[in-house]
Amino acid sequence: MSLNRKLISYGFTDLEKSRRFLDAPELQGLNDDDLFAGLAAAADPDLALQSFVRLLAGSRKAVLTAFADEGRRGPLFRLLGASEALGEFLMRRPEHLDVVRPGPATPAVVGPEHLRSELLLAVDADPSEDNPVAGVSGPDAYRRLRVTYRRHLTDLAVRDLGHCAPVDYLPVVARELADLATAALEASLAVARAELGETYGSDVVARVRLAVIAMGKCGARELNYISDVDVVYVVEGDDLDDTTVTRIGTGLASGMARGVYSAGPEPALWEVDANLRPEGKDGQLVRTLQSHVSYYERWAKTWEFQALLKARAAAGDPELGRRYEEAIAPFVWASSQREGFVEAVRAMRRRVTDNIPREEEARQLKLGPGGLRDVEFTVQLLQLVHGRLDESLRVRDTVTAIGALSAAGYVGRSDALDLDDAYRYLRVLEHRIQLVQMRRTHLMPEDESALRALARSSQGCLVTVRPSPQSLHDEWQRTRKLVRRLHESIFYRPLLINAATLRPEDVQLTAEAAQARLAALGYLDPRGAMRHIESLTGGLRRRAMLQRQLLPILLAWFADGVDPDAGLLGFRRLSESLGESHWYLGMLRDSNAAAERLCAVLSSSRFITDLLEVSPESTQWLGSDAALVPGTFDAQWQEIQSKMSRHPEPGEAIRLIRLIRRRELLRIAIADSSHLLSQAEVGEALADADRAAILGALHVAESQVFGQEEQLTHVVIMAMGRQGGREITYGSDADVLYVHRPLQGVDEAAAQQQAEAIVARLAALLTQPCKPPVLAERVLEIDAALRPEGKQGVMVRSLGSYREYYRRWSLVWEAQALLRARPLAGDDDVAAEFLQVIDAVRYPEELSETDVREIRRIKARVESERLPRGADPSRHLKLGRGALSDVEWLVQLLQLQHARAVPALRVQSTLAALDVIASEGLLPGEDVATLRESWNLATRIRAANVIWSGRGSDLLPSSRRDLEAVARWCGYGPDSGSDLEEDYLRMTRRSRAVFERHFYGY
Repeated sequence: MSLNRKLISYGFTDLEKSRRFLDAPELQGLNDDDLFAGLAAAADPDLALQSFVRLLAGSRKAVLTAFADEGRRGPLFRLLGASEALGEFLMRRPEHLDVVRPGPATPAVVGPEHLRSELLLAVDADPSEDNPVAGVSGPDAYRRLRVTYRRHLTDLAVRDLGHCAPVDYLPVVARELADLATAALEASLAVARAELGETYGSDVVARVRLAVIAMGKCGARELNYISDVDVVYVVEGDDLDDTTVTRIGTGLASGMARGVYSAGPEPALWEVDANLRPEGKDGQLVRTLQSHVSYYERWAKTWEFQALLKARAAAGDPELGRRYEEAIAPFVWASSQREGFVEAVRAMRRRVTDNIPREEEARQLKLGPGGLRDVEFTVQLLQLVHGRLDESLRVRDTVTAIGALSAAGYVGRSDALDLDDAYRYLRVLEHRIQLVQMRRTHLMPEDESALRALARSSQGCLVTVRPSPQSLHDEWQRTRKLVRRLHESIFYRPLLINAATLRPEDVQLTAEAAQARLAALGYLDPRGAMRHIESLTGGLRRRAMLQRQLLPILLAWFADGVDPDAGLLGFRRLSESLGESHWYLGMLRDSNAAAERLCAVLSSSRFITDLLEVSPESTQWLGSDAALVPGTFDAQWQEIQSKMSRHPEPGEAIRLIRLIRRRELLRIAIADSSHLLSQAEVGEALADADRAAILGALHVAESQVFGQEEQLTHVVIMAMGRQGGREITYGSDADVLYVHRPLQGVDEAAAQQQAEAIVARLAALLTQPCKPPVLAERVLEIDAALRPEGKQGVMVRSLGSYREYYRRWSLVWEAQALLRARPLAGDDDVAAEFLQVIDAVRYPEELSETDVREIRRIKARVESERLPRGADPSRHLKLGRGALSDVEWLVQLLQLQHARAVPALRVQSTLAALDVIASEGLLPGEDVATLRESWNLATRIRAANVIWSGRGSDLLPSSRRDLEAVARWCGYGPDSGSDLEEDYLRMTRRSRAVFERHFYGY
C-alpha cells in the first residue's frame, strides 16, 4: 500500500503536510506500527501528528515514555487529535505529561473539595480555612494557579475523550468543569486577599467578607470547557464603614477576576463576567445582602429571576453565600406570579433568536432554533412555573431538572428522554468544538476535515469506523428538529399561563378550606367533589401526580360550565376508564384545546359525557381539530363493508355498524361543541352517519332473508322529513318510505312478503339491544308514518303500487311530504324510478285553491291537536308559534306552488329552499331572513336539549339551569339564559307574523 493510500485510510486529509511531518527527524527510531496505531485513535490524525512531533521536539524523553506505554499511547493521541490548545499546554509544561495515563473502564470522578484543595495549595493557601489567604501573590501566583488549573483540565479531557459513551459522561464532565472553575475562583480570591492585605492590612481585609455567587452554567454545575464564568458578588464587613467595605470588596472582586484573566506568562483561563448583577454593567460591582434583597423586591425584571434560578454560592465566605441563597430563593419561586411572566420569558427567547447574525443562524448549536437555548428555556420555564409549589423541581442543572420534570409528570416520559438525549448530544458537540482551540464558540465548523474530526471525537473511544461529515450533519439536523418540536409543544404549552397564576391556596388546602373554595366556585356538592379529588390525586403513581397538577386548573374550568359537579364526576369516571393510558393526561397537560374542550363537555353535556364513558379512547380527538372532522358517508360505508366482510354473523355485524354510528355521533357532537362545524354541517354529518348505518343494516337484513330463501325483490329506503332534508339533530328519528321492485317473473305476493320480512328485520336490527349491551346507545328509530295511508297503510309497497296509488288516491299532504324524499339505501335504479314517479306528484303543474285550503286546514289541525296538552305554544320548538313547523310549512307551500316553474326550488333542505325563495323574490328578503333565523335558533335549541340532558325535548326549557345550559350550547355567554329566552320569544313572534301573512294571507 502506498503511503498516500495508507494516510487516507487512517483519516488524514492534508497528505503533503503530513508526509513532511512523518519525515521529521523527531520520529526517527519510532516503530511505524505503534505510531499509526496511536494516530488511529485520534479524531484528527493530521493535528495529532503535528502536535506529537512538536511535543517530541520539546521534551523527547517524557514523550517517548508515554509513547512506549501502550496503555498511555491511545489517550495521548486522542488528546493531541482533539485539542491543539491542550497539546500546546503540554509543550509549555511537559512535566505534566503524567496526567496522560491509561484510562479505567469507568473514568474517575474528581470531587469539588479535592479540586479546591489542589488549587489553593498551588498558591500556598490553607484549604481548611473558610476565607484562605494565599502565601504568594502577583504574576507567580497567577502562573501557578493557571498551570494547576490546566493540569486538571487536561486530566479531565483525557478521561472525557477516553470514555466509550460521551453523552453519558457529559454531566460528570460539566460538573467537574464547574467545580474546577469554582476552585480557580477560590484560589484567585485567596491571592487577591493577600495582595489587598499589603495595602489595607491583613486584619482589615479579613473583616470584609465576600461571597462569590456563581450564575449560569457555573452556578448550575454544568459548565463548558471554555466559557465566561458569570458571577454576582455579595459583601459584608464587621465594624467597618460602608465606604471601606465597598472599596475592599470591590478590590477583592477585581483582584479575583484579574487572577484568572489578566495577561501573563501562562495564558488567561476565562473571563469573569459580573454583568448579571443588579442593574447590570451600570450597577455596583459589589453589594451588601440587604442591597441585593431590596433590588429584587423593587426593581428586578423577569429575566433576572430566571437567571437567579442557577445562583449558587461558589467561593468566598460560605456563611454569607448561604444566607444569600436563602434570601433570594423566595424571589425565584414566586417570580412566575408576576404579571405577564410566561409571556415575558417567551418573548425573551424570541429576542435571543432574532439577534443571531443571519450568517450564523444555520450553524448555531446554542442560540439557534433547535439549539441548547431551546432546551434550557423550556426546562427553566417549567421549573419556574411549577417549582413554586413543587419543591422537587428546585434543582439547578438542566439534566437533573429534565429528570425531575419527568418524574413529577410535567413532561411526558418519552419527551423527557428525547429532550435529555438531545441536550447531552448538543453539549458534547459544543465541548468537542471548544476543545480544539479552547475558544468560546458555539458554531458548527464548515470545513469538511473539521467536521470529520468532530464526528469522530463525539462518538466515543470504542467506535472504530470513522463517521462521515454527512452522517454528523444529518444527526445534528434530526436533533435540531426534535428539540424545536419539543420546545414549541412544551415551551408554548397554554396551560403554563394558567398554572403560573395559581395561588398556593388553590392547590394546598385543608379539607374544610377546599370545600369552601369549591362551593365558592359553584360546586353544589363540595363534599362529593372532595371525594372525587381525593380519589383522583391519592397515591404516588404517575397518574395521581399528573392529576394533582391538572386539577387546580381543571376545577376552575369545570366551574365555568353549567354543572361543575357533573364535570368532575365525569372526569373521574373517564380517568378511571383510561387507567394508566400514557397519552390521556399528557394530552390534557400539553394541549390547552384538549383540556378546555374536555372540561366544557363534561360540565355541560350529559350526552357527550355518557358516550365518552363507553368510548374513552375517543378523548384523544379533543387535542386535534383534524381528528374531529366527521367521516364522510363513503368512508363510513367502506368501513362498514369491511366490518361485515370480516364479521358476517348478523348480530356481530349490526353491533359493529351501530358502534361506528355511535362513534360518529360522538365525533360530531365534540366538533359541534368546539365550534368546528356550522349547524348545516352538523345536520349533514348526522344524516350521513344514519344513512351509513341504515344501509349497513339493510345489507345485514337482506343477507339473513336471502340466506333462507331466493331473492325475489329489490328493497329501497327513501329518506323523508328532516332526514330527507339532511337537517336532523341528535336523537332524531329516521322518517322513511319503503319501496320494493320484484324481480322479473317472480310471484308478486311472494315478493311482497319478502320485502316485508326485510324491512321488519331491518327495524329489529337497528333497535335490538347490543350484545354485550352498550351504554349511552342512541337507538336509531325508523319511522314510516309518512307512507301512503299513514299508519293504516302497508309498511312497504311495490314500485307499481306507489305509481298507482299516487295516480289515483294521493292527497295533498302526501305531495307535501314527498318534497323531502331522497334515496337513502338500496338499489340505485329502483330509487331513480321512484323519484320519477313522485316528481310529478311533489312538483305539480298547478296547486289548486282547494289544495291550498286543505294544506291550511291540516296545518291548523296539527297546531290544535298535536301540540302536547298543557304545552305553551310560544315555547314549543316544533309546533309552536313561529317555530320549525311554521317555517317548514310555509316553505313547502311555496315549493308546491312554484317548483314546477322554478327548478331550483326542487331541493329537500329547508335552508336551501329559503335561499332560492329569497333569490327568486318569492318572499321579501327581510321576511326570509326572519324565517331563517327563527328556524336556526329553534333547531339549535332542540339539539342543545339533547346535548345537555341526554334526552330529546321540543320545549324551550323553563328551568333556569336548563335554560342556562341550552344558552351556552347556542353560543351565549355565562348567565345568559334569560337572553336566549327573550331572543327566542321575540324571534318566533316575528316569524309567526311572517308565516301568517304569507301562509294564511292575513
